[in-house]
Amino acid sequence: MTDHTRTAPAIVLLLVTTAMMSLVACHRPQTAPPAAGPPEVAVVTLEPQPVTLTTELPGRTSAYLVAEIRPQVSGLILERPFTEGADVKAGQLLYQIDPAPYQAAFDQAQAALAVAEATLPAARSRAERLEGLVEIHAVGQQDFDDARAAFAQAEANVLAAKAAMDSARINLEYTPIRAPITGRIGRSSVTVGALVAAFQAVPLAVIQQLDPIYVDVIQASADLLSLQRRLAAGRLTRDADAASRVKLLLEDGTPYPLEGTLEFHDVTVDPTTGSVTVRMVFPNPDHVLLPGMFVRAVVEEGIDEQAILAPQQGVTRDVKGNPIALVVNDAEQVEQRALEVDRAIADRWLVTSGLAAGDRLIVEGLQRVQPGVPVHAVPFQPAEAGERHASGGPPSAAVE
Repeated sequence: MTDHTRTAPAIVLLLVTTAMMSLVACHRPQTAPPAAGPPEVAVVTLEPQPVTLTTELPGRTSAYLVAEIRPQVSGLILERPFTEGADVKAGQLLYQIDPAPYQAAFDQAQAALAVAEATLPAARSRAERLEGLVEIHAVGQQDFDDARAAFAQAEANVLAAKAAMDSARINLEYTPIRAPITGRIGRSSVTVGALVAAFQAVPLAVIQQLDPIYVDVIQASADLLSLQRRLAAGRLTRDADAASRVKLLLEDGTPYPLEGTLEFHDVTVDPTTGSVTVRMVFPNPDHVLLPGMFVRAVVEEGIDEQAILAPQQGVTRDVKGNPIALVVNDAEQVEQRALEVDRAIADRWLVTSGLAAGDRLIVEGLQRVQPGVPVHAVPFQPAEAGERHASGGPPSAAVE
């Protein structure tokens, strides 16, 4: 028997077994896959809460008082006793102009006054004597008139001499140049031996009072109008004392330790920028703030007693850039809302329209759902506080 003859029955048996197994498999009942439930999403139930709204306004510091030191008489500088960059007191000697020519002018004027005063008694006596004689016609009327005119001229000479002496005395008193205010003096533009002119254009030095110090910030007129409307509508409440207190952020973002006060809003809008200037006053005992420094003032706008704060991860944008959010309605279905947001507060948006108290905002699982789809909502488990605020940044409001 050949090998081919021996393997043929084995092949036939294998084929028959395979066919029978296929028939059994075809008649075995199939089990259907388990039905998928609605997708699970994490939601945050929104509740109104009081929020103190603030705004940051950019600005610069300026000295509280500025005095440009200029000479009021011409002359040679003999002395400059102050130290540049130091603090000076009001009345302190800054420069000494050579007083010799002004002392001589004063002495001359004083002598002229003495001469005028010496001629006055004789002129008075002659006028009085002739007045009695003219009544009895002992002298002519012309003689009396001449005596009376001479007396009046002598009185005028005394007044003119007094005025000249006062002018000479004032010029002499101007030769020492003293500090008109208390503050910090800058560099001197002249040295000892320099010749200065009265009321020259270039100041000899500049004194600036730095404590307290002004902070001038810029606020858009549109923002000011919006704030006034919200206050008038009752959406914000404001404490007058709290609104007048201002905080400050330095150029590097660090907070200034002392609070300032709001002085006034300018009454004129700058037509080129559409903004108004707001002036504030801050104490500056350590001279941390210097004139011309860039700062940001944190001004309290008011308190929103029923603010709706939505987590930022639950707010997206449509193709036009408008903010939208997905919420779970009472039918446990996804519903899309168009929002209006005012500002970011830490990791949340202050929502002014589109969301209300009690809405369940979807913050996780947004990619798996769309409007109208039923979902299974579970409470959102927030991260640790340190993780939520890791990004930092100055707040624009405080949640009470």
